[in-house]
Amino acid sequence: MCGIVGYIGYREAFPIIIKGLKRLEYRGYDSAGLMLYDGENLKSAKTKGKVSDLEEKAKEITQNGTIGMGHTRWATHGVPNDTNSHPHVSNSGDLVIIHNGIIENYAPLKKELINRGYVFHSDTDTEVLVNLIEEVQKKEGLKLGKAVQMALNQVVGAYAICVFDKKKPDEIIVARLGSPLAIGVGVDEFFIASDASPFIEYTSNAIYLEDEEMAVVRLGKPLKIRKIKDDSLVNPHIQELKMNLEQIEKGGYDHFMLKEIYEQPSVIKDTYRGRLLANQGIIQMAGVEDNLEKFLKAERIIIVACGTSWHAGLVAEYIIEEFARISVEVEYASEFRYRNPIINTNDVVIAISQSGETADTLAAIKLAKDKGAFVFGVCNVVGSSISRETHAGAYTHAGPEIGVASTKAFTTQITVLTMLALRLAKAKGTLSNSEFHRYLQELETIPQKVTEALATNDKAKEIAAIFKDAPNCLYLGRGYNFPVALEGALKLKEISYIHAEGYPAAEMKHGPIALIDEHMPVVVIAPIQGHYDKIVSNIQEIKSRSGKIIAVVTKGDTQVRELADYVIEIPDTSDALSPLLTTIPLQLLSYHIAVMRNCNVDQPRNLAKSVTVE
Repeated sequence: MCGIVGYIGYREAFPIIIKGLKRLEYRGYDSAGLMLYDGENLKSAKTKGKVSDLEEKAKEITQNGTIGMGHTRWATHGVPNDTNSHPHVSNSGDLVIIHNGIIENYAPLKKELINRGYVFHSDTDTEVLVNLIEEVQKKEGLKLGKAVQMALNQVVGAYAICVFDKKKPDEIIVARLGSPLAIGVGVDEFFIASDASPFIEYTSNAIYLEDEEMAVVRLGKPLKIRKIKDDSLVNPHIQELKMNLEQIEKGGYDHFMLKEIYEQPSVIKDTYRGRLLANQGIIQMAGVEDNLEKFLKAERIIIVACGTSWHAGLVAEYIIEEFARISVEVEYASEFRYRNPIINTNDVVIAISQSGETADTLAAIKLAKDKGAFVFGVCNVVGSSISRETHAGAYTHAGPEIGVASTKAFTTQITVLTMLALRLAKAKGTLSNSEFHRYLQELETIPQKVTEALATNDKAKEIAAIFKDAPNCLYLGRGYNFPVALEGALKLKEISYIHAEGYPAAEMKHGPIALIDEHMPVVVIAPIQGHYDKIVSNIQEIKSRSGKIIAVVTKGDTQVRELADYVIEIPDTSDALSPLLTTIPLQLLSYHIAVMRNCNVDQPRNLAKSVTVE
């Protein structure tokens, strides 16, 4: 879950690396470091803290050089400190490495290297890897690329690495397994990064390494990509980047999270544009159309995901079962492959991930494919691992999501999955023509209604000021909005560090009601559509125990308004589409509470955006 960036070319490397690390900081931000080579000497700076701390620390070194590598860390092995920060240097001082991933068998490798006289200064698995490469290089008398290949065939785990040898100063060796790595191809220069954001202003051409591939990035020579296992050559596939610089900048907002919350009307529209033709009564998604029979013959759909994507999967469970009448199970990807799940060849597995790089979800995909299931991916990042590993899929078109706490990814995932459910219902005849057309027309109006829901910002801010110091919070919802309660609680936990739990409203009396007193804020999602009368009864139970009720209601509601202490209104829509609206004020509420508590909204502690390790 670290971010890596490298450059080799004719420009000064330092500003490219620093700017690139700042763009990758969402991947990890507990420590950072860089290496520069000026033609004669290796210079490095590394420190506990953020990239801004590294930038300050780097004033101690000469910053010129046209070759360099940088790293921003999310700690796995070893606490965040200066010593454990990357880059790491081999015992000879010749080899330098940066690494995203985990070397699972580092301990026996380290023991063997110590027996051979190697000394270790950090607690990291990465320092073991760079010295293993050096040992192979010395023992076998190999060039760096071949030594890296042989060393990687001895390790177990996941990695995206860049390795530099000061004795061979015109090249950087890169390799990946399980962790993403992109190579930007310019004129007489190359860029290396965990994703394309560090180099989009320099080149629109990128190569994404596949698992178990390595490349020799060498000045003045064409890029050579080989398979790590058997050394076979791979033809590079250059992709044209669709990302632009404006998408990864704040655009006047105080935080990326707030920007991404306000982008939801446009990105939901982008997600259904060209796929939803409401006036013609058509939904067309290539990944679905090309595999429609597999969906229609499926006896069961299994959804695998983590975090916010798992919550989107729960919403999809309600929608697919209601519309298409296909049995759906939603699984945590992190548990799925460890419980020996029953997967049949006539199952469809839907894998959901914002980044398309989530390690647990990728592992679940590979297991499902091994069992013969058809795997459909829903992700946001073009060219990501999940988009390549799945049989088919659909992109969400949310654009880059930089804030660690996911917002627009959630609503665009629900949009894709709703279109999928509607298309299957149309094909199966489980919705009448009138119902089908009504849902298409309602879905088309959602972006405007999300815009209206965003107008609750001031109200959310007012409520946030009242409850910003609450130690706990409950979120309650029923039906389609139970997953929204889970997601609202997760957002509050992630960015404000307030303990929060989401529950089905009817489950409150089976335990959580014991927590309710005059100090407990309870957020109740209570749109007029759905199980309204039941949730009113649940609200009365809270009220009778002096709980403080914050209710999200349909505009014009009177019954809940009389019971609740605070009310946030959203536009009316059908029950099935309501999660696209009810989640908006919960995002805003969490955001404002976090800001008022002086929390780092975009980079909450201990978290990283793309979870590429188990």
